[in-house]
Amino acid sequence: MTLIEDQAVVLFQGDSITDCGRNRENGTDLGKGYALMAAGLFSSQYPEKQVKFINRGISGNRVKDLEQRWQTDCIDLKPTWVSIYIGINDTWRRYDRNDPTSMEDFAEGYRRLIRRTKEETDAKLILVEPFVLPVPEDRKQWREDLDLKIQAVRELARAYQTLFVPLDGLFAQASTQTPPAYWAPDGVHPSPAGHALIAKAWLNAVKA
Repeated sequence: MTLIEDQAVVLFQGDSITDCGRNRENGTDLGKGYALMAAGLFSSQYPEKQVKFINRGISGNRVKDLEQRWQTDCIDLKPTWVSIYIGINDTWRRYDRNDPTSMEDFAEGYRRLIRRTKEETDAKLILVEPFVLPVPEDRKQWREDLDLKIQAVRELARAYQTLFVPLDGLFAQASTQTPPAYWAPDGVHPSPAGHALIAKAWLNAVKA
């Protein structure tokens, strides 16, 4: 039986991978990615639960951006579940704009988000770890930065006993059988198949 209760309000939070082209003018739009897929599959399986899904992912966001909008885009929505998927831009900006986020700042900012959510809502948390695939080749050097952030997310999930979605390992595993670009053409943004992989892993985490 799924962990998600009747009449739950499930909030997806994150960056472009969560945003995935959603219409910001329409608060019910779930975008075209894993959030839509997970919500659709869940709702078809548990129609009697009448669960409400909300997407507030914003392209380009880092942990510090989530912190700035957490009141409006999380606390005020009174979610019963909050799914946080953030981190790749905290790494990417180091390489494309020379604007790094240290592992300490990333972990501390993320910790503040978790604490605030726990203190100001009754929501349960789902942490989704970021991933990167080696397409193009230069993505390989990102590992030195991203691996520390993935480790930080895992440690936070352990410390706060949240649900956890281990995407980096799943994408690495999928990419041993099929070329990495099949799952994420630029190593970061998932293809439809990549989004489906995330949706299935997310549903697995909530035992749906």
